[in-house]
Amino acid sequence: MARTPEETLRLTLALVAPGTELRDGLERILRGRTGALLVLGMDRLVESLSTGGFDIGIDFSPTRLRELAKMDGAIVVDKDVTQIHKAGVQLVPDSAIPTSESGTRHRTAERVAVQTGHPVITVSASMQIIAIYVGGIRHQLEGSESILARATQALATLERYRQRLDQVTITLSNQEIEDTATVRDVVQVLQRQEMVRRISEEISQYVLELGTDGRLVALQLEELAIKSGNEPEVVLRDYAEAAYTAGSSETPLDVEAALAVFSELSAAELVDLTRLARLLGFNGGPEVLDRAVQPQGFRLLAGLTNLPRAVVERVVSQFGGLQQLMAASIEDLRAVEGIGDQRARTVREGLGRFAEDSLLERYR
Repeated sequence: MARTPEETLRLTLALVAPGTELRDGLERILRGRTGALLVLGMDRLVESLSTGGFDIGIDFSPTRLRELAKMDGAIVVDKDVTQIHKAGVQLVPDSAIPTSESGTRHRTAERVAVQTGHPVITVSASMQIIAIYVGGIRHQLEGSESILARATQALATLERYRQRLDQVTITLSNQEIEDTATVRDVVQVLQRQEMVRRISEEISQYVLELGTDGRLVALQLEELAIKSGNEPEVVLRDYAEAAYTAGSSETPLDVEAALAVFSELSAAELVDLTRLARLLGFNGGPEVLDRAVQPQGFRLLAGLTNLPRAVVERVVSQFGGLQQLMAASIEDLRAVEGIGDQRARTVREGLGRFAEDSLLERYR
């Protein structure tokens, strides 16, 4: 399956992250002020665009890259940056490919990236910058200090988002157990989950660019990541039939489609709870947010450890709703296929803890 330019860019950023041999070689070129044009990939199309130069065929190393960059022309390496295939090559891409660049090296890089699908890297001696071209995307590499500053700021934002997500998630859990959950409770959790996902993706990009310099950022990101049982998919599945049974929607919610739509919402659309309710299948104005809904139990069950997804599916199918599940005894749970005595006790005790926590929260 062909990768998108965005996916290819992420893979390329990992190859040029601080601590890698390629980044070492590029920085050597920068310090030497010679400039470079580097193609990451060798195939028949790249061969057809190449004229002149030399067939090298040697193992990649930062020092070899630096020395070869002293010659005019492009350097061609394999996609994994393990072999240097050619050096001193003149690349002749299709001149009909549009480009927004002005310099010869950068215009060639953009056109070659579009025509071949391979990443192309330029090192500018005069401006002291490294740029990556993938498809129609241009990405300029930055130093670790500036990226770390942005990552630190983003982590502080993520921490606030995560605290708010925890608050609304606890509220939803309590409301579900007490059978008083509303559409507003559900969409607030979905809204915060999407906010956390977006800022987490941004930080993941910083971690990728930081390479070995991003270890602490990666650890903090992992600590703040959404844990099992609180993913948007689980919440959506929990209420997939709620709008349908309430008569607000003609068909049950398509979870995969809803997830795709959520990820594409603009920032302004994401703060509109009524719009989020419509995506969940609850049509109407602001008043729909106060409509009572009942979960099937996927989310709370997913929060229990050592409970396979197939077992969760069978338990939900057997009882048909969280309230019925909360009222089930160990004997009732044991009757479900795949639920033995130990799993039945795990489910019963886990749901009991949720109920106790809800009671304590109410009187706190």
